Amino acid sequence: MKWIIVPILVVLLLILVVSNIVIVQQSRAYVVERLGAFRTVWNVGLHLKVPFIERVAKKVSLKEQVADFAPQPVITKDNVTMQIDTVIYFQITDPKLYTYGVEHPMNAIENLTATTLRNIIGDMELDQSLTSRDTINSRMRSILDEATDPWGIKVNRVEL
Repeated sequence: MKWIIVPILVVLLLILVVSNIVIVQQSRAYVVERLGAFRTVWNVGLHLKVPFIERVAKKVSLKEQVADFAPQPVITKDNVTMQIDTVIYFQITDPKLYTYGVEHPMNAIENLTATTLRNIIGDMELDQSLTSRDTINSRMRSILDEATDPWGIKVNRVEL
């Protein structure tokens, strides 16, 4: 009986150790919590997770990402309504802030983009808004980038 229990315990221990070895791939980061509290961010490489104590809370891609938002109705200074489609290119720079900074980051970016677009276009007339797309893009990028810094996100480019 003793000879059966020892090998079973060894196999179970091996399975436990192997299942808690974590390999983080290139251009990814894992946010790790210990007993529900932030512990660290794992970058590329081999890591050992403490069983039952630590968990990977979020797996974050550090690549540049694209978000295409539905067309937004905006009103220009001369009271003309237009539909403007927005595409933003962003990158996560701080996985900890991205995980804990805002509840739903993509919804927050979409709402921030819509309100920023309405504010910028609302100060322009129709002709001016149609001819100065590059100016609007750069103003939106700088405003969005500044606003998303506390969330661990960098806005690289905005296209209208």
